[in-house]
Amino acid sequence: MFNSVHEECGVFGIFSNEISSVANSVYLALYALQHRGQESCGIAVNRDGVFSQYKGDGLVGEVFTKEKLSAMESGNMAVGHVRYSTTGGKNINNIQPLVIRHIKGNLALAHNGNLTNSAEIRKGFELAGGIFHGTSDTEAIAYSIVANRLKTESTLEAVEKTMSAIKGAYSCVLMTATKMIAFRDPNGFRPLCFGKTDDGSYCVASESCALDAVGAHFIRDVRPGEIVTFSEDGVDSVMTHFPGVGEGNICVFEYIYFARPDSVIDGVSVHSARIRAGEFLAKEHPVDADVVIGIPDSGIDAALGYSQASGIPYGIGFIKNKYIGRSFIQPQQLMRENAVKLKLNVIKDTVKGKRVIMIDDSIVRGTTSSRIVGLLRDAGATQVHVRVSSPAFKHPCYFGTDIDSSENLIACRYDTVEDIARVIGADSLGYLSVEATKKIAAEADVGFCTGCFTGEYPVEAPADTSKNKFDQCMGRF
Repeated sequence: MFNSVHEECGVFGIFSNEISSVANSVYLALYALQHRGQESCGIAVNRDGVFSQYKGDGLVGEVFTKEKLSAMESGNMAVGHVRYSTTGGKNINNIQPLVIRHIKGNLALAHNGNLTNSAEIRKGFELAGGIFHGTSDTEAIAYSIVANRLKTESTLEAVEKTMSAIKGAYSCVLMTATKMIAFRDPNGFRPLCFGKTDDGSYCVASESCALDAVGAHFIRDVRPGEIVTFSEDGVDSVMTHFPGVGEGNICVFEYIYFARPDSVIDGVSVHSARIRAGEFLAKEHPVDADVVIGIPDSGIDAALGYSQASGIPYGIGFIKNKYIGRSFIQPQQLMRENAVKLKLNVIKDTVKGKRVIMIDDSIVRGTTSSRIVGLLRDAGATQVHVRVSSPAFKHPCYFGTDIDSSENLIACRYDTVEDIARVIGADSLGYLSVEATKKIAAEADVGFCTGCFTGEYPVEAPADTSKNKFDQCMGRF
């Protein structure tokens, strides 16, 4: 899936009892989390309570050149962030980590998710004379923590009080002069975990693949509603907002698309979840064909699962150009229309003269899908059957996934699956059912949010968002 659904962010933090080049560890971790955000990135370092930071627009390797990274201060703590904006848009002041200097000391905050009441919180501060420098809801979280810190005995208490006031999705890493604090919303919409390196440093990350990148051993996930504090006294957990064992509603799209396949989230291997999605697809939407192929990257695991369950051979159908980033410029209309050809190229020997099953993780607007189907036709495929390892997108997301407005979602513009198949040029089309989607990670420690498929959200949807201005589609499939 290209240029369609985007995750919001990736966060990482490291706490060490020794002064060292902690920024280097954050740099490696952000590289591992680059798939979660390619718009901007930043690192903040703490050395004896003195904070330094560097951040900018672009990929991790573009922002943190060898010279920039070597110039960063050593310290015993650091937090980092990669961002794709769903709230706030492009604004230099929205690039994280967000560093706040106040009378009780410095803090730096990295946040993944989306608040549903940030406008209300922001308005309250502004009416009291507060000044916001950016437009993201991360600033509302940071200001809430600072305001509560002025009335409490510790930052931990301030975080507890803040979690009682903010609503929506947030997986955060907070750095103070002496502590690193990780906290996750009571629904656990976005992932968060922590581990420990051989030298005794604790690391917090959006995904376990970032722990692997720095040589940290995975300990466990941060539970929904949990606050975990890392300090010179060790690790402490506060479960004030913990909803209970088996509760919570992680975004199921983390398993379908967002996360790296080598990550383990809430006790479930992402790779295994995608294999299961493909297996369920084969059972729900069987078809006679000669070869199963997957759209890189997240469609490949599902294609393997479909192949294993159906007995139809798996083949490598596409090669992905790994050197085209988000900064690729398409100055002419012809180049814009043919951009998919620059990102994907068909291996003709795999599909020529064959009935092809093409597995993708989702269909959003449908324009990219139609072009990919066209590439397969041009390469000699006699039939193209599209299978999607998620249900159809029909509703907005308010919790950190950049789902397009309903008027642009292909499942809202057409009444039947057959209509969509015709529009994208496929011989047939099948979506994974919502019921099967909930089973791809059935052994997870939490439940799932499927609101973008069903319109049923685990918490009340906000009334003051532009996404509500668009009519919800009532698809009949």
